[in-house]
Amino acid sequence: MTTLLAAVAAVSLLVGGIGIMNIMLVSVTERTREIGIRLAIGALEREVLLQFLIEALMLGCLGGVLGVLLAVVASKGLASMMGVPFLFNPGINLLAFTVSALTGVIFGYFPARRAAKLDPIEAVRHE
Repeated sequence: MTTLLAAVAAVSLLVGGIGIMNIMLVSVTERTREIGIRLAIGALEREVLLQFLIEALMLGCLGGVLGVLLAVVASKGLASMMGVPFLFNPGINLLAFTVSALTGVIFGYFPARRAAKLDPIEAVRHE
């Protein structure tokens, strides 16, 4: 049962990570001109990379907070319906939040790197 739950969690993290990556790729594509202007006036590649990594981190954190809140509400409801005690383990919830934040950073790295490596001339010329 533990292996099955771990497999389901891994697939969920993979799907969530792909979703974050797609959102970030769309964000980079839509903001190509803005990125090009920033790079053209002197922004460093690492600053652009950091900007997009922070955005991906925020997406992961938002998903983690919503996931933990939904899990707590659902667990409380099910525990009261089944007549069992509800036990809140802060360590496990912190671990779940941390994993979701790391998922955001890991899957947001590729779009962030793509944004940082844009050629400023081509990016400003975009559209």
